[in-house]
Amino acid sequence: MFAGLGRFTYRQRIWVLAATALFIAFALSWGTGLFSYVDHGGFEDPGAESTRAAEVLEDEFGHDAVDVIVVYRSSELKVDNPVFAANVRKTVEGLPKDKVASAPNYLDEDLSKRERGALISKDKMATYVPITLKGKTNDDRMDSYKAIADDLDAGPLDTYVGGSLGVGKEISDRAESDVVTAEAISLPALLVLLVVIFGGVVAALMPLAVGGLAILGSLTMLRALTYVTEVSVFAVNVATLLGLGLAIDYGLFMVNRFREESARDGIDTREAVARTLATAGRTVAFSGITVMIAFSGLLFFPQPILRSIGLGGMAVVLFDVLAALVVLPALLSVVGPRIDALQLRLFRRRPAAVGTTAATATPIATGTGAWARLAHSVMRRPSLYLASVGGVLLAFASALVFTHVGSTDQRYLPQDANPRIATDMLRNDFPAGGIGQIDVVLTGDMTKKGLEDYADRLNDLPGAVNANVARTDDDAAHVAVSYKGETDDPETADLVRDVRAEAPPKGADEVLVGGAAALQNDNIDAIVQAVPWTLAFVIAVTTVLLFLAFGSVVLPLKAIVMGFLSLGASLGVVIWGFQEGHLGGLLGFDAVGTIDPTYLVLILIVAFGLAMDYELFLLSRVREEYLRSGDNTHSVAVGLQRTGGIITSAALLLVVVMVAMGSSALLSLKIIGIGLAVAVVVDATLVRALLVPAGMRLLGRANWWLPRPLRWLHDRIGVSEGEEEIGGGATRERPARTPAHAPVTDGPDDADHRAIRG
Repeated sequence: MFAGLGRFTYRQRIWVLAATALFIAFALSWGTGLFSYVDHGGFEDPGAESTRAAEVLEDEFGHDAVDVIVVYRSSELKVDNPVFAANVRKTVEGLPKDKVASAPNYLDEDLSKRERGALISKDKMATYVPITLKGKTNDDRMDSYKAIADDLDAGPLDTYVGGSLGVGKEISDRAESDVVTAEAISLPALLVLLVVIFGGVVAALMPLAVGGLAILGSLTMLRALTYVTEVSVFAVNVATLLGLGLAIDYGLFMVNRFREESARDGIDTREAVARTLATAGRTVAFSGITVMIAFSGLLFFPQPILRSIGLGGMAVVLFDVLAALVVLPALLSVVGPRIDALQLRLFRRRPAAVGTTAATATPIATGTGAWARLAHSVMRRPSLYLASVGGVLLAFASALVFTHVGSTDQRYLPQDANPRIATDMLRNDFPAGGIGQIDVVLTGDMTKKGLEDYADRLNDLPGAVNANVARTDDDAAHVAVSYKGETDDPETADLVRDVRAEAPPKGADEVLVGGAAALQNDNIDAIVQAVPWTLAFVIAVTTVLLFLAFGSVVLPLKAIVMGFLSLGASLGVVIWGFQEGHLGGLLGFDAVGTIDPTYLVLILIVAFGLAMDYELFLLSRVREEYLRSGDNTHSVAVGLQRTGGIITSAALLLVVVMVAMGSSALLSLKIIGIGLAVAVVVDATLVRALLVPAGMRLLGRANWWLPRPLRWLHDRIGVSEGEEEIGGGATRERPARTPAHAPVTDGPDDADHRAIRG
């Protein structure tokens, strides 16, 4: 099938490239408008108690929560100075009434003296204005905030804007701008690295062309998704940059294999393209499916941000695969032998001989070259490598026991960010600074005395600063419970649980506990409940896919175990570096002391897909050689030698993209970018180059064990690289009884070169 696709693309190359040009024009005009349609929230669970509490509170009493807080400060004038007061009055009175529901200030005579005093800083040099915006939904109120943002500046006074919408907009704006900056940084760096890897400009431009196409395709597909679901701004960040990295990785594998096939005697461009699709193309297809399976695991989470990243990631990876399997072969068909044109003298490669890897020109049979030496070393001392590398990974993973989850807020912004300054001022400079609120919504037929007694009991709970009946109507009441500290402090989480456990007043039909702290607790609970289902689904489907690809029961299970060992180590580094702050000095951030579990889940899912991606490329070459020789040790050594350099190169390119994301000043993007970069480095070096080959060497022929019923099933529905006859049609090869050559055979496991079946 894949060889046929290659020949078809070769014949229709002009039409394929013409259609691609039309798509690029469409993407530039329509897809690039995505950022006007993205969602700026999505961290909450729509079905959680805290979400329901917010909905009932707004239905019963209307929206009166503070959306934006504006701090006005002067280094010279006090708040009672006429100039200071005039600028505040002019600014507040000038706000459009159709956008602002209320904006009380210290000059408002309708407020009590105590209320006005609470709006003035301790040093009398600043004041703040809490603003409630009009709009039925959070998105509507965000639109109102955008409409008044430029009107909040109070002339000569320093203006700082915070509050939930102020912080949310700043995070979204920085995320949008930083992804553009990351792409601008990574593309030139990728071009230089590709020239070094391939030794020439033309070959280097092929994967980069697919990468550029991936960016446009990502934006277009994500905008199309906005018509059917919410698309978070973080989905755009992750999907576009990961789509760029994967597209270049796939392009690298395809171009490398095309050069290898083109170097064979008697092979023209048409057959080189067909062979490339039948081998590397097949692996790219399986790899793409594997990564999409990982992304689909995010659909088990109720949070819109994770679901949108899952849908966006699946769409983008699908586009990457199509670009690699259709557009890139068309480009290679046009370029043909000129793929090696414009070689740079410094990086010019030696002519490749038959039986060599074209990218490195290292003879496989002679056992020379760095990767050959590493392969032979691992094959001779597999137990040592398995124990030492496994120990290192477990040591890294041990940091996970210190995980302390929290929420994304102003602390994820850099210190000089306006909303963070505003929040810090509110906390440090004003009388009621650092006070948060838990909202308790009660419905039913309750007496005033019963509500007051209930509030008194809540006021006596550990961690509660104050509790009072804020509002009532005929069949509902709002009790506000104040607390001091951050929403993700352990003491605050305990207070939320205590409030929920407190017996309701007589006559109450329903009690709902909401607010930022309750929302944080509910998010953690939702993630904890979804993770087992996600892992079970991803593991099960990935196992089936790897069985179809390799015709083995052992290899899929080994891949899953080693993949999660790699992920545990990577997440441990994330906890050590970001939660504990050990990377703060190097990367320029202040440790929050907690980590949002949303980012841990995202790193886990994406890194698992990438780990299986590299596993497929390695095992496909091992399988291809095993089908030819029947020698397990020799096949593992050759597979590592042939793919080690190219997998490492692909990992390096992806790391460049992820580090570019991690260069953002936004802590959330730092965590995702550097976390994924660490995962790729750990997997491509310690795991893929050392742990996997060592494990396969020790397992010996058991790697290829397949019970007779499953062999029957695989013979009918399995698809494995190296089993398709390039000349047309499909055949099933059996491992040869005698290997062509076996450079390393120092163990009894390879005495019989046949796979164990049944």
